[in-house]
Amino acid sequence: MNKGTVLIFSILPLFFFLAAALAQGAGPQDNPFFAPYNTPFDTPPFERIKNAHFLPAVEEGIKREQAEVDALLANAAEPTFENTLVALDKTGKFLSRVTAVFFSLQSSNTSPELQKIAEQVSPLLSAHRDNIALNPKLFARVKKIYEQRAGLKLNPVQLYMLENSYKDFVRSGAMLEEARKTRLREINKQASLLSLQFGNNLLAETNDFKLILERKEDLAGLPPSVVDMGAATAKQVGMAGKWVYTLQVPSWTPFLQYSERRELREKIHTAYCMRGDRNNDKDNKEIIRKILALKLERAKLLGYATPADFILEENMAKNPGAVNSFLEKLWAPALGRAKSERDEMQSIIDREKGGFRLEHWDWWYYAEKLRKEKYALEDSAIRPYFKLDNVKQGIFLLCEKLYGIKFLERKDLPIYHPEVQTYEVQEADGRHIGVLYMDFFPRASKRGGAWSGGFRRQYYENGKRVAPISNIVCNFTRPTADAPSLLSTDEVETFFHEFGHSLNTLFSDTAYETRNIPRDSVELPSQIMENWALHPELLKLYARHYKTGEIIPKELIDKIDKSRLFNQGFATVEYLAASILDMQWHTLKDPAAVDVNRFESEAMSRIGLIREIVPRYRTTYFNHIFSSGYSAGYYSYIWAEVLDADAFEAFKEKGLFDKATAASFRKNVLSVNGTEDAMLLYKRFRGAEPKIEPLLKRRGLLAE
Repeated sequence: MNKGTVLIFSILPLFFFLAAALAQGAGPQDNPFFAPYNTPFDTPPFERIKNAHFLPAVEEGIKREQAEVDALLANAAEPTFENTLVALDKTGKFLSRVTAVFFSLQSSNTSPELQKIAEQVSPLLSAHRDNIALNPKLFARVKKIYEQRAGLKLNPVQLYMLENSYKDFVRSGAMLEEARKTRLREINKQASLLSLQFGNNLLAETNDFKLILERKEDLAGLPPSVVDMGAATAKQVGMAGKWVYTLQVPSWTPFLQYSERRELREKIHTAYCMRGDRNNDKDNKEIIRKILALKLERAKLLGYATPADFILEENMAKNPGAVNSFLEKLWAPALGRAKSERDEMQSIIDREKGGFRLEHWDWWYYAEKLRKEKYALEDSAIRPYFKLDNVKQGIFLLCEKLYGIKFLERKDLPIYHPEVQTYEVQEADGRHIGVLYMDFFPRASKRGGAWSGGFRRQYYENGKRVAPISNIVCNFTRPTADAPSLLSTDEVETFFHEFGHSLNTLFSDTAYETRNIPRDSVELPSQIMENWALHPELLKLYARHYKTGEIIPKELIDKIDKSRLFNQGFATVEYLAASILDMQWHTLKDPAAVDVNRFESEAMSRIGLIREIVPRYRTTYFNHIFSSGYSAGYYSYIWAEVLDADAFEAFKEKGLFDKATAASFRKNVLSVNGTEDAMLLYKRFRGAEPKIEPLLKRRGLLAE
């Protein structure tokens, strides 16, 4: 994760660096960004921040950072690590403070106004980034230090920072001739706007569709909780007395799991799969072609054959060949397992004399039947034990057992939406670690999925640690009139996952704000947390029935544990298919005139994807690679799973809650992520490079 003045933007998701809001007449005197916040822990004063405040604050931030860089360049002394790299690391604090607020709101609480504003400000930020990254005098200073590095007495963290800063400048185009720099600036500007448009289109497409049911017979098969969810959604959108299901995952997934109305399952799943592909004003196909053409042109300008070659050079994988080889090793066993799962479900259809072939909109429904048949386990029987508040307390308990930290709810911190919860995070002795915001439920103003970001990253100022402010944003099942939020097992694992990212942010304790985390290692802190989510030892401590308070019975825990490999063929195949599709797009040599749907279809045909499974993300709604930071990097989740599966073995060897192992993981990984080579940090924790066998066992791709 490089600092914003260099290439933080090539690593973090696009939403985390795009823009700010339009101002019309808001001056510094009434703009909260221009004065001390005077809030607990210096948290953003959301109740005082208006849309009109963003643009002047962003413009001021750009001016200040440029002035800070100019002052650095005006130093007549010979370039040194301190007067150049450290000085550069300290620039841009004001701009970061402003943009961090907007980046979060743009994703979690957006509006048409904010979206239009982002389109205005995005070119300003793109130009500002290029003004720094392409500054020849600044690069000359960094280059001189880099060339002298062998004779400098730099510690490993400083050397890593220097080497990566130099590479970032080169990869940003610092060595290009002026005409090529000019073209690169235009490419960056166009790409940022197109990526923003892609994300806005996807949000609109997701919000546009509603499955409106008016007859009770159309609710056949749906459990009472899912019926109540539909009624609550209908009431929210002004259709009281009806039932409404949307393309938000907590809505359409249980509908697909339980609805006996096959034509309705087809309707909602097809709508989900056709987002951005309906040949309307929100269609993403032409945007995709333009984005890919710009990425290819940028890669070639910088001396790389494809965007994937450019991107992967900085990852642990290093090149497309290594990624493709890794994915191929997993594909064949995963596809074989998925075919077996398909055949089992087709047997149920045939046994029930359904008279049809399993389709992709049938998979969830018959998978749920198969789970009940094989393990006597239903999602509706599990959810009552996963009340959101109980799961949250389970995570807090796990963190206390591992790291000795505690979470104190704060009602006095400003929030940007009434549903947001805030906590102060402390060490066991009461020392302040940071602040955590959590925002759990879907709404039209929030993009889909789940993520963890922040309103402030950790850094040091005058020798004092400035504590981070982290946030977790999800789209979990909402409470209904009759029940609190009851999570699915997938949602439980998602919560643990995002909390791992947040711990990485909160535990950060590095001398410099500049960090470089390879994209394919960034998921280690999050994915290792998933290992505890449904572990029998932890379930017994937090999973309680929301009505009776009864701890989850051993019989149900055993069923969950025995079913852990259930549907893993499907889960692995849909994920790998999307990862392979990502790599295919980013190694394409001529994307400008490609037929998007034909290319996708042919790519999936070549790997033998069965017709009953759709890639987790079809191209037209593949937000990760077209409007986020995972271009040629979606594979990184399962690459990092090799790391996390191997890392969790250390806890299995020493004890699930072993504090010494947790302390080592915090010290060698979480606190210093991005300050040295990712594999070196991992080996300091584990003592050796990771083995792939734990991952294969977990996915059911290797006999235990």
